[in-house]
Amino acid sequence: MFRTLPCVSRRSNGNLSSWAIVARPFDPKQSQVATEAYRHRFLSTIAKHQRPKKVAIVGSGPSGCYTAKYLRAAWDKSGGVDEESEIAIIERLPTPYGLVRFGVAPDHPEVKNVQNDFNSLFESKKGIQFYGNVEVGRDLTIDELRSRFDAVILATGCESDRKLGLPNEENLTGILSAREFVAWYNGHPDFTHVGNYVREALGAETDDQDIHNASVCIVGQGNVALDCARILAKGGKGLFDTDIASHTLPVLGNGVAQITVVGRRGHIQGAFTIKELRELVQLKEEGFETSFVVREDELDLGSTPASIEELESAGGRPKQRINKLLRKAATENEEIDAPKRIDLRFLMSPSTWEPSQNDPSRLGAVICERTRLVGEPGRQRAIGSGETERIPAQLALVSIGYKAVAISSLDEKYFDEDRGVVKHVNGRIDNPNPSLGGLYAAGWLKRGATGIIGTNIPDARETVATILGDLQRPPAAEGSRGNSSLSSLLEERGVKIVNWEAYQRIVDRESVQRRTESQPREKITDLNELIETALV
Repeated sequence: MFRTLPCVSRRSNGNLSSWAIVARPFDPKQSQVATEAYRHRFLSTIAKHQRPKKVAIVGSGPSGCYTAKYLRAAWDKSGGVDEESEIAIIERLPTPYGLVRFGVAPDHPEVKNVQNDFNSLFESKKGIQFYGNVEVGRDLTIDELRSRFDAVILATGCESDRKLGLPNEENLTGILSAREFVAWYNGHPDFTHVGNYVREALGAETDDQDIHNASVCIVGQGNVALDCARILAKGGKGLFDTDIASHTLPVLGNGVAQITVVGRRGHIQGAFTIKELRELVQLKEEGFETSFVVREDELDLGSTPASIEELESAGGRPKQRINKLLRKAATENEEIDAPKRIDLRFLMSPSTWEPSQNDPSRLGAVICERTRLVGEPGRQRAIGSGETERIPAQLALVSIGYKAVAISSLDEKYFDEDRGVVKHVNGRIDNPNPSLGGLYAAGWLKRGATGIIGTNIPDARETVATILGDLQRPPAAEGSRGNSSLSSLLEERGVKIVNWEAYQRIVDRESVQRRTESQPREKITDLNELIETALV
């Protein structure tokens, strides 16, 4: 049995256009090493006939950095002029790394260690440049980038949220997205104002370290929802030695008395992982004065025959561990004696935001409808039963998914508004042409807000493979291209570029002003102060 393998054949005239891909019989029993050798020879031979490439990546979060990493690695491996190729990483803020800095929970420093890997990209002296405080759509357009680079990759992530669409969702004070709450406690300069809403909702009118006698309802059961619950339970006092923003400490105090996390499906369908769940279970024994409560009857209701099949399926082992932990926690509910409490509720779907009786402009409770599961394994859906329950809440955090928004200069034909992603094929949004480099996507903008930081690795590899294939074609019009051309354009427009060396001044300042020796950094949360610190 044979299949074909792409390989290189040269026609008589010997120039670039004379190289073509032909089919050669390939025995599937041959080793992977041999296959890789063909691929390497193909890329190396083509590279000898081309000039260095110029690529721009819009967004410096995990997806943008991983794309740069694997593109740079491919060029280094192919050798030749590709080793002289350049990558410009463009970031709207003066600081890089997106969700690593502003999304990862402050008590998960081990997850943030990935930025050490990303730091090496800029410190490698291999043509990767950082352009901070540059906003595509404001300071320059996508087409202006495409005219200066062989490829432009959009990796801007998600800057909006999915809505429940319930009555009063836009009118009542006290309803926030989890994305806004997370960005606030992580010190994002665009979300410092969120603290005022949280302070009012929790009744934290004075800067003290008491437990707030308030109730919070978190809608959604992914890891972000559980992160929010844990942060609210620990409070500022319990997070003092982390890099949580200082402006959150007096607002969160010593935590919130009642936190309820609701989800419309059962525990077997929950999107959280065992690590985040275990952290909630262990809060009390770790000294955070918080009981964790789960109802056995809700675990039973969710254990439908289809759910049991999901547990017993080939990929069901992680869910089996979660089921075991929750069952154990349910048997320990009688030990609820801590001043703070987290209830993890299942088969509860919010149906109404109820105004407060004392102030109709504010949230008073979340009305939830009991649901039940119907459908086949892996395709079960929650349907309403008509039975409702009132969950008091002065603050609600909606955590049902992030959603991307289109860059202002992106042609609307390339964006799927309903799904919140760009339209692409293997990462390609638009083909390169004689005057414009190709347009590509990576990360959440490409696939939607799913997965963890590591999920961006195969995603980036796919986009890089597409770009490498396209770069074998004749290049776009030469003209002035690459980093020097971009810098000149931005300087002409008076843009205050924060390059990698300038960003290091921010790093140094945040290190010096730490609250304690154990704290990794004290983030600067004012945009103007960030720019001034970088460009002093």
